[in-house]
Formats: sequence, C-alpha cells, structure tokens
Amino acid sequence: MKREPVRNPSPAAQQAIRLAMETLDIEAAAVLGLKKHVGESFASVVGLMLDVTGRVVVMGMGKSGHIGRKIAATLASTGTPAMFVNTGEASHGDLGMITATDVVLAISNSGEIDELTSILPVLKRLGAPLVAMTGNPESTLARHADLFLNCGVDKEACPLNLAPTASTTAQLALGDSLAVALLDARGFKAEDFARSHPGGTLGRKLLTHVSDVMRVGDAVPKVGLDASFSELMREMSSKGLGATAIVDAQDSVVGIFTDGDLRRLIEQGLDLRGMRAQQVMHRQPRTIPAHALAVEAAELMEQQRITSVLVVDAQGRLGGALNINDLMRAKVI
Repeated sequence: MKREPVRNPSPAAQQAIRLAMETLDIEAAAVLGLKKHVGESFASVVGLMLDVTGRVVVMGMGKSGHIGRKIAATLASTGTPAMFVNTGEASHGDLGMITATDVVLAISNSGEIDELTSILPVLKRLGAPLVAMTGNPESTLARHADLFLNCGVDKEACPLNLAPTASTTAQLALGDSLAVALLDARGFKAEDFARSHPGGTLGRKLLTHVSDVMRVGDAVPKVGLDASFSELMREMSSKGLGATAIVDAQDSVVGIFTDGDLRRLIEQGLDLRGMRAQQVMHRQPRTIPAHALAVEAAELMEQQRITSVLVVDAQGRLGGALNINDLMRAKVI
C-alpha cells in the first residue's frame, strides 16, 4: 500500500531526514575530493592493468572486501579480466590463485589490516605488481606497493566516525574510475559488453539476430500470385501472423497482404471473392535480412507502423517472417 507523504514530520522523522541529507553531502564531498588525487599515479595504474597478461586480482577484507568484489566484477564485465580474492582466505590457500602475470589491487582504508600486511612479503616474492588503494599514504600497504591510489576521505558519514561509509563510497567510485578509463583505453564497445551479459536486456538486443526469432518453413505464410482470395485468407488465418507473403515462381517476394489491407478493402466496399492475390497485395513490402539484429526489425516495425515483416535473402527470396509478438517473446522489446 502506498504511503502518503508526512506533512508534519515528528522530531524522529526530522532527525532521520537530517541525517540522510548529511550522509549524502558527506559522501558526495568524499567522491569529489578524490579528484585532487587523480593524476600520474592513476594513469600509471591504468597502463599497468592495460598491459597485464594475467588478471587484475582485487583483494580486500570486511567492507573493503565487499567493495573489492564489486570492483572486480565491474572490471571483468568491461573488458579487463579480473577476480576477487578475500584477504582472510589468501593466507589459507587462496594465494595460489595469484601468479606473476597478474596485477594485485589491494584495498584497505587504513592500510594496516593484519590479514593483508601479513601476506605482503609473499605477494612481493610472487612477482606480481602490487597496487594499493588506501586512505593512508604512510601505511604499511602504501609503502610496500609498487603504485598507490589515494582514496582518503576527511570523515565518515557515520556520526561516530567509525562505520565505513564515506570511505567505502570513495573506494567504489575510484574503482569505477579505473574501469571506465580501462574500458576507453581498450576500445570496449556496447557489443563487447553484450557478449559478457548475454542474459541481460542489452545482451538480447545486441546478440539476438532475426534468424534466431523468425518463423521458418511451413510456419511462414505464403501464396502465389494467382492464388484466389479465399486461398489467401486461409493461409493468412492458419499461420497466425496477421499477414501472408505473395511470391513468384522463384519464391521471390513480390508483395504482402495484411489484416490492415483487408480492412481497407472492406471499407471500400469491393467484392473480394473473385480477386487474385496479385490484385489485392501491397507491392514492394518492407523486408529484412536474416543476419540483421532483431532489434533492427523492431525499429523497422516501429518506424513503418507495421506489426510484421518478411525475411529475405540477398536475392529477395522468402526465408522467414516475424511479427511484434515474436520479438516480445524473445524479450527483444
């Protein structure tokens, strides 16, 4: 049930609103404050990750670990091979996932968390370059790193200045900045994004072709030029497309007849019983090749205000058909 807005908020409600506003202000300031730290070091990290032959291994513990997992996922989905390793599990076998061909991105606001500092010597022996993302430039993590990204904030949004809030927001924003810079440097396109997200809306739009959703064979309604009007109507009704193709002896599309054409002819008061398909068809119908994206078929239908389209090969021969319902079932639209 929809709640009505509170017109005269209670003191408790006023306090909640005030704290929400303060939190947003503090976290917005924390993100904007990162801009002064983005310089040559950031560019060097992008170059290092761009050239890596292995993966970007993101490490973190606690709240920084949650942020690290998201950063690794964002990198991986935007063209930079990445994985997440929990710092607490690293010293119990998961360090074996890291090789000298990788780049390690270690995240810790303090840079002094024991689970991370204890494995720094091992990481150095592995030979994998170490990038530190920390809010403490003088920390153990920062001093042992090959490159350092400053994600420091002036204060947390937590009124006690204890719970990681603004600091984790800053880490997340800096990780997104890396992903975007790498995406651009790699020339990563929407089509590349779709290949790593085949189940998503964009994936379906950019990976689904007309050939994947079109009707073929006996499911495609078609009649010859000399077909009677009754034959034409039986074909159109039995196939349920709301239209039928009219083809010549070579199976090339020469016309189409739709439900809309039928309504217009009836409105004209014509006697259709003695007519042939070539007399009532709409010539030069809109067609699309099978290799086209299904979303292109949807755009064609929308632009031309039609609900079905015929699929033809390079010689104009009928190969299939689809309508708006086919695209909806495939979740293209």
